[in-house]
Amino acid sequence: MRAVALKGKREFELKEIEDAKKAKDRVLIKVLKAGICGSDLHNFELGGPVGLVMGHEFCGEVLDNGDRLDLKKGDRVTALPISPCGKCEACLKGEVQYCPHTWSDALGLALTNPGALGEKISVRSDMVYKVPDNVSDVEMAMVEPTAVALHAIHLADIKVGAKVLVVGGGIIGLLSAMLAKKEGASFVALSETNPNRGKKALTLASCDKYYDATKKDMLTEINTDTQGGFDVVIECCGNAPAVSSAIMAVKPGGLVVLVGVATAAIPTPTVVAVMREIKLQGAIAYTKEEFKTCIDLIANGQIEVKQFVDDIVGYNEVQKAYERLTSGSDSAVKILVDPEK
Repeated sequence: MRAVALKGKREFELKEIEDAKKAKDRVLIKVLKAGICGSDLHNFELGGPVGLVMGHEFCGEVLDNGDRLDLKKGDRVTALPISPCGKCEACLKGEVQYCPHTWSDALGLALTNPGALGEKISVRSDMVYKVPDNVSDVEMAMVEPTAVALHAIHLADIKVGAKVLVVGGGIIGLLSAMLAKKEGASFVALSETNPNRGKKALTLASCDKYYDATKKDMLTEINTDTQGGFDVVIECCGNAPAVSSAIMAVKPGGLVVLVGVATAAIPTPTVVAVMREIKLQGAIAYTKEEFKTCIDLIANGQIEVKQFVDDIVGYNEVQKAYERLTSGSDSAVKILVDPEK
């Protein structure tokens, strides 16, 4: 089957790989749409692991239902891409994101399990959810990143009337801002170094104000607007300047939720966190319940996710799509891949 695989630093190749196989405990799926995730961009920039077929956000059509008797050939599905053991304390509590095996064989994140940038995928049957008939393929390909944002919002425990800052205007940042508003935040702002993304966030009504993170007086402006800092800051970049600005922008006793993943150790102003008694909360992935909740929210029309999709490209355009998303100047935040385009 055809697949787009990582060839090296900032380079893909379209190649033939072995077909995804049927198995009793797996659902064989034809990919309809696949999303490009921020974590995929890290692999693209680093150039490894070579041969990785990425794509852990997707909507597909069942080719073989394995041991899932409630599914049949032709059903549209999406799934959690992770590989929890199902037996440890975290799994038994439903907190699969803590399981030490969660990422070992994750779809599109491990060499052992090619992802949705291939024409077919083989997914653990216990991770698969049927897509409601009233929901489009595009919307279902957006469930996974929406679940990441929802998990961050749950950890943020936003109160009605709270002031919330989101650091980073990528897809997780925009979804987090949208969900913060839904939780009742009275003022939601976004800081971003890319002015095209910042202005876009205002156009999409994801936030009430955009702060240009390249300006030296940004923190002064924040203190004036909030009278001392935000109640909650959700950091969605994972680099040193973003984490530092998040700590500096939150009020004394406030909460910073760290969603962005840093690929190396980064310096942080811990003295500020200590002197202001700031709480730092990590956030990774989501629970199975949160994933299912996002399907329901989209299906019931309670959130609109299609508005964040900038483009749908074919395999021959994947290289250009990744370059757009890592340019630092393009306004695009979410690009989907359609194998048949």
